[in-house]
Amino acid sequence: MTTNNDFTFTIKSIRFDEHYRPSDNTRITTNFANLARGDYRRDNLRNALTMINNRFNALAHWDNPNGDRYAVELEIISVEMDLGVEERQKTFPAIEILQTHIVDHHTNQRIEGIVGNNFSSYVRDYDFSVLLPDHNKDQAQFTVPASFGELHGKLFHHFINSAAYKSHFAKQPVICLSVSDNKVYHRTGNQHPVLGDEYEPNESSLTEQYFKKMGLQVRYFMPPNSAAPFAFYFVGDLLRDYTDLELISTISTMETFQKIYRPEIYNANATAGQCYQPNLKNSDHSLTRVVYDREERSRLAIEQGKFTEEYFIKPYQNILEQWAAGYAF
Repeated sequence: MTTNNDFTFTIKSIRFDEHYRPSDNTRITTNFANLARGDYRRDNLRNALTMINNRFNALAHWDNPNGDRYAVELEIISVEMDLGVEERQKTFPAIEILQTHIVDHHTNQRIEGIVGNNFSSYVRDYDFSVLLPDHNKDQAQFTVPASFGELHGKLFHHFINSAAYKSHFAKQPVICLSVSDNKVYHRTGNQHPVLGDEYEPNESSLTEQYFKKMGLQVRYFMPPNSAAPFAFYFVGDLLRDYTDLELISTISTMETFQKIYRPEIYNANATAGQCYQPNLKNSDHSLTRVVYDREERSRLAIEQGKFTEEYFIKPYQNILEQWAAGYAF
């Protein structure tokens, strides 16, 4: 087996709307793919999109007296990686993210939003659902492998600096995740007109460390009228590199997903205070009109991690290790 020692990327996109059906290569644990399955798929999608649009207009309230000026359009961005293996021209479904677009009904403009938002990765499934549990199987105390996340981080960094990425997207990605239920978050007093109140965690999380290896920093903000802070992972300057409408497109999209998937935190009936610890057992929350099976999602993450191990990590281990050893940023 020979390799050209350079991994390249192909980017494909599909509209995320009420007619969306997941492709064969889509990670079925992905937020948007999970919504589009089962008997209630059309209602799920329609309700989620309505929630996104309503939240966007509530945040973008200026020159918007009727709360209907804007609509958010979403594209699912699927990234395939070519390993450069000459014998088989092997590709692997590396990453899936979301691209937001903002439709201004007053000006009839379609404005590019933020790419990233949701973040899905087969290799991350492998790291957290296979590698990490295997490493700790016989350990008395939880530890993390020394090189944990390094391959994934370098692959991601290589992608966002690739010609494929730069030809499709004008700005660096922003990824928005839920906060950790085993950390305590303190309000700092810093406030942004769109992102809201900034919070800081009492300690660094494994997710923070994992995303740091991807070249991403993190800040925590609770937008106006949200129930809890969000983790915003980014490159550069989150507060200066993006417009208010771009940031609102991410907030409205990802808050909707989190209200569906983490209602105990993001659809809670009480708002995070000065000192806040998320609680996934919080019973004082409301449910959305979207059907979702959280247990199935956890099980599928393990299955997809094992898929990655069998078809990506093990067959190409030498190639991946050699490439990672020579890649620096």
